[in-house]
Amino acid sequence: MSIVAEHAATVGIALFTLCAALGLSRASLYRRRIERPASLPRRSNRALPPEERLAVRDLLNEERFADQSPAEVWATRLDEGHYDCSERTMYRILAEHQEVRERRDQLRHPRYAAPELLATGPNQLWSWDITKLRGPEKGVYFHLYVILDVYSRYVVGWMVAEKESATLAERLIAETCRRQGIERGQLTIHADRGSSMKSKAVALLLVDLGVIRSHSRPHVSDDNPFSEAHFKTLKYRPTFPDRFGSLVDARAFCCSFFAWYNLEHHHSGIALHTPHDVHHGLATACAARRGDVLAAAFLAHPERFPHGLPKPPQLSAAVWINMPHSTAPPLKSQPQSFTPLLKAGLEEVAPGDSTEASSH
Repeated sequence: MSIVAEHAATVGIALFTLCAALGLSRASLYRRRIERPASLPRRSNRALPPEERLAVRDLLNEERFADQSPAEVWATRLDEGHYDCSERTMYRILAEHQEVRERRDQLRHPRYAAPELLATGPNQLWSWDITKLRGPEKGVYFHLYVILDVYSRYVVGWMVAEKESATLAERLIAETCRRQGIERGQLTIHADRGSSMKSKAVALLLVDLGVIRSHSRPHVSDDNPFSEAHFKTLKYRPTFPDRFGSLVDARAFCCSFFAWYNLEHHHSGIALHTPHDVHHGLATACAARRGDVLAAAFLAHPERFPHGLPKPPQLSAAVWINMPHSTAPPLKSQPQSFTPLLKAGLEEVAPGDSTEASSH
């Protein structure tokens, strides 16, 4: 462009030949040579002049109009015999000065910190909650109290009652701690913010037992996920009835359910072990047996395992409620050796242990 402009006066009609030699488009040259005046912002002839806009803003910020909407100001001024501008213009003037907002004092809810709880073994962190079971008639409910070990998913205590009561909850927690041999400073109990969970009786009991108390944040539904997932397992069972005929029926169903859940249910959150095995330290031996079976299957038919020697699912070494973002993912236990397991010395557990603290 500079070269063409420099030689334009001397080259004359050969200017286009020069553009072709330089590889310059003639359209670009025309745009450059045509000087257009800078475009000015368009302004409507109906717009208020600056001095009137300033007067309207001062009017809207007067003491008697400071807490009123433009519609209220417009109607009041019209009743007084004055027309300043339209209601929409008032909004435009306020928006130019970032004054279109709620000018009254607003309630500011405090920001609650999320509970960050860690369990690396059984009887370190419990979660408890209460759910309703439908009774024989509409409006009649039975209340199921469940205390769950977060690490092993083992139901350490449960109770069915006709009402929700802090006294019953206190009795259940005390009896469950006694059965599990909980020592002072060993356990943290997490719950939501229900009336029984936050009751003074339960709080004083936990202080007496040396148990740390934890609660979900207000208006947050996922701070107690383990108890909620357990209740879903309960109510999605094919044998779960739509209604219970009596309190005795509800207790009988819960007895069979918790026996199945603790002793037979292979939980996906604990590497498909049963809660009983994880809670009582039998998961390592079970994983070793599974590894031996998989190793034997691999030796018999290696072509069926394109990815090599299969390994059983590994149990997490740590379980979190609201794991911090800066914390590494839960550790996995070391792979179990595929050596035959000596069955001698294994502790036999009676079936009756599955319903510990079933206070009826």
